[in-house]
Amino acid sequence: MSEFSFHFSSPGWLGLLLLIPLVGIWLKHSRNHSGIAGIDGYADSHLLPHLSGSHSIDGSGQWRTFTLWVLLWSLLVIALAGPRWDYTRISLFTPGANLIILLDISRSMSVADVAPSRLARARQEIEDLIDNNSRLRIGLIAFASAAHVLTPITEDTHSLRKLLPAISGDLVRLKGSRLSEALIRARTLLAGQPKESLNSILLISDGDFADSRLEAEISTLIKEGVALHILGIGTDVGGPVPGELERFVLDEKGRVIESKLDELGLEELAKRTGGSYQTANYRADDSAKILQLAAAEGAQKETKATTKVWNERFFWLLIPALLILLPRFRRSRIQEREQ
Repeated sequence: MSEFSFHFSSPGWLGLLLLIPLVGIWLKHSRNHSGIAGIDGYADSHLLPHLSGSHSIDGSGQWRTFTLWVLLWSLLVIALAGPRWDYTRISLFTPGANLIILLDISRSMSVADVAPSRLARARQEIEDLIDNNSRLRIGLIAFASAAHVLTPITEDTHSLRKLLPAISGDLVRLKGSRLSEALIRARTLLAGQPKESLNSILLISDGDFADSRLEAEISTLIKEGVALHILGIGTDVGGPVPGELERFVLDEKGRVIESKLDELGLEELAKRTGGSYQTANYRADDSAKILQLAAAEGAQKETKATTKVWNERFFWLLIPALLILLPRFRRSRIQEREQ
């Protein structure tokens, strides 16, 4: 919303306008003592301008030049003072609700016990979150044996949406799923947010973490008051874990590894941090519930603080100043050619 209010950004420059009367007094004083009046006895009045070297012996040309200078000087000084006469109110970056999504991209997320696969189902859940989100700032971290920040905490969910199709299990080079690495990256991102913000984490995974450092990271989350919401992907029936060259992953004894959704483990993990657990489905109610929980307290902390962004208008004064100067430059070039 634009509003009207005139003022100068740097009014101190207006003090230069005081030079105008000083220059005028100096010109009048110098003319009175120039001695021109004493030469009128040496030639006729129409010849005096040629004798004195001035175009007008009565000083009218000098005062016209002074008037032009006053106009030009005033325009430039007022432009330096920075006239502003309208502004736009914008909302400040205020404490609100931040949600970091931890997406498990380990090999077990390629299991097809939910169509078309667990990872594809997880991407769809994230897209549903983006479509229904209106208040949360969202960040995305993908993890397996290592964690990678794909997007920082941002309101620009358009970039996040464009990134989703490229996320696949092919990015994983090593086996394993280390949630602790993802939690460390998430806490680093949250540390850069306003202290009054409500911070929460959404884990999208099938569970079964073999991570010795996980317990310490969960204890840290509890101390910092960060809720860990979990969206389980998969079924209790499970399925074989796909490997390379269209084969399945085998254990040390040569048997096909079956992966099942660790629903009990994930539910206990969410409960300990004050978060919620639910198994992903094909309806929109699972993502809607997560958004509702993540944004509940954040809505209470949001403020309506705004600031004014002034629209600078000094350039409007430079246009007539240039129009005054341009003919003077052209005239001086013509005089140089004639000489």
